[in-house]
Amino acid sequence: MTSLTEVSRGQEAGVDPDRHLLAALRRGDQAGAESLVARYGSRAYRLAMGITRNAQDAEEAVQDAFWSVVRKIDTFRGDSALGSWIYRIVANAAHQRLRARAHRSGEISLEDVLPTFNEEGRHAEPIADWSACVADPALQAELRGALDAAIDALPAGYRALVVLRDVEGLSMAEVAEALGITVANAKVRTHRARLFLRKRLASFVSEATYCVA
Repeated sequence: MTSLTEVSRGQEAGVDPDRHLLAALRRGDQAGAESLVARYGSRAYRLAMGITRNAQDAEEAVQDAFWSVVRKIDTFRGDSALGSWIYRIVANAAHQRLRARAHRSGEISLEDVLPTFNEEGRHAEPIADWSACVADPALQAELRGALDAAIDALPAGYRALVVLRDVEGLSMAEVAEALGITVANAKVRTHRARLFLRKRLASFVSEATYCVA
């Protein structure tokens, strides 16, 4: 399956790996829709799932998004990679599913959970180093559960950043392009999300073991 990084490298070399897919979509071929699903289906689902945290919502968001891609392919001007354009449509569809969910809980404020900083911009209180505990087999399954819970607690936009950057391995420029934000904004949000997740996991480990003082 082609990643956006591979797409970017291909474009730098003068070859667009998605050129055949784009041509098929513009012709309106059934094969074009099938190729779209084969190439981007799994990655689009991971992004939608990362935002909605609900399998049904994620599946419906991807279906809505891919239908929009097929219908609106003539509006794609090629200013960005096709994959970035697809990711943006998927993210928008996932956010729409969240807004439509009647029982959606309110999003948290990162200000309530991020470490405080002093006047020099350093952490006002140290963050415990619990990395040694990660190798403990007895804790690994619980850590995965704690990480999932921490990701669930992130606002949807921040979850999208974590999925694209830390799960899919996209560059910061690709993440920004896919979500329609600036690179600087993507860097700030990613840093804040990671701090939040690190603090949540540190809290979990400190309660579960004696690794953290």
